[in-house]
Amino acid sequence: MKNKKLTKPLHRTPISAISPDEQIVGAPLLGKVLRYDARRREITLRLEEPLSAGDALRVKGRETDLSQRVERLCIGKHCVQSAMPGETVSVSVADRVRVGDAVYKVRSS
Repeated sequence: MKNKKLTKPLHRTPISAISPDEQIVGAPLLGKVLRYDARRREITLRLEEPLSAGDALRVKGRETDLSQRVERLCIGKHCVQSAMPGETVSVSVADRVRVGDAVYKVRSS
């Protein structure tokens, strides 16, 4: 009997779950902000698309509009150069964001 690797199907956010204020046409959705740590200025999100250090991202919400490059990308306590869809990552951000804000990749490195 062969060992079969069990993988969870990738959960994609339906377009109906993204308000018009949060949508960016043509940019791939990376995911939604699951947690925001104000002290460390870090967001946590489950990726729906690959992400690498150096990529440009945009966090968009009703009260948030932040664009920046990914300078620090971590999985758990380990900093990495890239992460794949389905992984939960932490990204340092320059300004305050809110849980539920949409995160888009606007430019690859």
